[in-house]
Amino acid sequence: MTGQSPRQRLLDAVIAHVAEHGISDLSLRELAAAIGTSHRMLIHHFGGKDGLRVAVVHEVEQRQRAAALAIDPSLPLDEAMRAFWRHISDRSVWGNERLFFELYGQALQGRTTEFLDGIVDAWLEPAALLLEDYGVPEPRATARLGIAVTRGLLLDLLATGDREGVDAAMEAHIAAIASRSPR
Repeated sequence: MTGQSPRQRLLDAVIAHVAEHGISDLSLRELAAAIGTSHRMLIHHFGGKDGLRVAVVHEVEQRQRAAALAIDPSLPLDEAMRAFWRHISDRSVWGNERLFFELYGQALQGRTTEFLDGIVDAWLEPAALLLEDYGVPEPRATARLGIAVTRGLLLDLLATGDREGVDAAMEAHIAAIASRSPR
């Protein structure tokens, strides 16, 4: 896309590569070769592998929030929630989801702690506003619950591959939240 910075073009290429192949076992040199650049460019723009991985997750999270906000607001709440779940749990993003959970665990152990900046709060306000628009009582608490349930079910899906079981659990969560909405 024209007008993008070199950093953004690299980030887009890494995100696409991670979604398809993962990143955990790759060195910066291997990753750079896979996306057609040099490891020095990755270091220049991201400060190293950890900085690159954090940048990937933050960008993917930003895109996922944008996708959530782009769902048709005239849809009933349950349909909107299902649409977002289909988007965020699609197999095509599993590589990025795995990276998300890997970094989360590392950050909680004191490594890549910058990863935790806004990891809940960046979702909390937009989700609470959306739930408030749907008339859901206690929208902020319900939003926090939704973030936790969604992340927990994504982790379950990645760990077990049990699409049917995880989707059934999400459907129960959606039904519980939607039943509290007057719309």
